[in-house]
Amino acid sequence: MAGDELLMEIEVSLCGTDCLEGKGSKVVMIPFKARTDGKYFTGETVTNGVDTQILGPDDSFSLSARYMLKGTDFTGKACGIFIENNGSSLDNCVPHIWTDSEALAFLEKARLRAAVEPGDGRVTVRIYGKGAPSSPGREK
Repeated sequence: MAGDELLMEIEVSLCGTDCLEGKGSKVVMIPFKARTDGKYFTGETVTNGVDTQILGPDDSFSLSARYMLKGTDFTGKACGIFIENNGSSLDNCVPHIWTDSEALAFLEKARLRAAVEPGDGRVTVRIYGKGAPSSPGREK
């Protein structure tokens, strides 16, 4: 998906971890808060999101993060988005977005990709894809 636009950069603050270790597998749940201020959407989580990571006995890895943000779309209307981001590595994730915003409805059908960059007690998630068919190009 060369030439994709950065649609959202989400700053995530981690809120601890919970772990469960079985016979050969480990499940880690990481609650978090998030916020974004971008060209298409500005908002923050309404409750904690959670990233669930599973480390398998064969060194397999999967993650699934789910969270809801409330804010405004690029037209200035109040709205919400729900993101589910699944992957097998931090640089190879596939997000799916649902929204109640008419202006952001294109995100529900868009082919998206995400990269997750860990930091000290925080994470940055960048979501890429094709931009809105017609947007006023709101500046940050």
